[in-house]
Amino acid sequence: MRLRRRLRKIGSGFGGRTNSRRFVSLHRFARTDRGAVRLPIVIIAGTAAMFLLSLVAIPLFFGANQLYQGAAGGGDCTDTSGAATQPQQSGDANSIPSNYLALYKKAGQQYGIPWNVLAGIGWVETHHGTLKAPGVLSGENFAHAGGPMQFIPGTWKIYGVDGNNDGKKDRYDPADAIPAAANLLKHDGAPTHMRSAIFAYNHLVSYVNNVLSTAQKYASGTFNVVQANGPTCADMNGAPAAPNAVVAKVITFAKAQLGKRYVYGAVGPDTFDCSGLTMTAYRTAGVTIPRLSDAQYWWGASVPKGQEQPGDLVFFDYKHGHSGPGHVGIVYNPQKGIMIVAPHTGDVVKLQNYKTYPGGAVGFTRPTAHNGHNGPTKHL
Repeated sequence: MRLRRRLRKIGSGFGGRTNSRRFVSLHRFARTDRGAVRLPIVIIAGTAAMFLLSLVAIPLFFGANQLYQGAAGGGDCTDTSGAATQPQQSGDANSIPSNYLALYKKAGQQYGIPWNVLAGIGWVETHHGTLKAPGVLSGENFAHAGGPMQFIPGTWKIYGVDGNNDGKKDRYDPADAIPAAANLLKHDGAPTHMRSAIFAYNHLVSYVNNVLSTAQKYASGTFNVVQANGPTCADMNGAPAAPNAVVAKVITFAKAQLGKRYVYGAVGPDTFDCSGLTMTAYRTAGVTIPRLSDAQYWWGASVPKGQEQPGDLVFFDYKHGHSGPGHVGIVYNPQKGIMIVAPHTGDVVKLQNYKTYPGGAVGFTRPTAHNGHNGPTKHL
């Protein structure tokens, strides 16, 4: 991000959908008369027992091989080449109303989205249309969402579907709303980028986890449809090792932000702009760099093209009359030309090829080799 004289008004970046709920957990503790927190022995013992039980239960639920050895496709992500395969249903799916179950499966086949993911969204949003709340059968909730899959008007206008061919697109009709949800997920990258597509549907990590947990219950056998945060395994895997511990922390932080929305001026934790991501990644690793992309360009030592390493910054959009480049990313895999970047409004933090970026890169710098001043960069 380059400093501008006036702020721009931006949209949500995902068809205008907003978060429709928040999940809050309340914990009660016993206190002594001196105010110190004291957990009852039974709670401590119970917690220990639950932990030991989880060592057995978790491998059974997710598959021991994936838990202890890493999922297929390597440690960075899970291969989702078969993500569109429609899984068999488990006994839990019997709790889904029969008309909804048929619609989930039909839309899943039509759009290539696993039916149980659609069912997971349907359950989390409105309990398959049975939730007694405003905006389910009619009207809207406080976020202006309506219908069994909770669409707001702006998103429905773009992605609404006439699923039953009755000449109407009705967000309150599950025959229209369910395929519309599949249409929206498909647009946001599912099934290949399943986790980030669900995050785009509702911008809460807890929401994504809840949907996938429910989808797991609806599928018989092992259900594994998502990769780490959206990019393809071919891009995620095979990156060279970080040159030092600082860069390793930078890369680890940046990868953890994949799938989060771009918002102009944002520096985290849930949204970023380009230089906000690079600054926060380095500050997390203990290195303070300037806030804006043009200042970041003059901060680190200049790296010759072809000698860039993971963690170096790559810059773009150096326009005449400006103080420096207006866009920046973090080099992730120099052999493939892959960077981690927050691209622009309407997009999310993702992997992108900097070698094919329009206009090309204007330079690379290494923040760990700081100039000591804000003048022209020195060369390595």
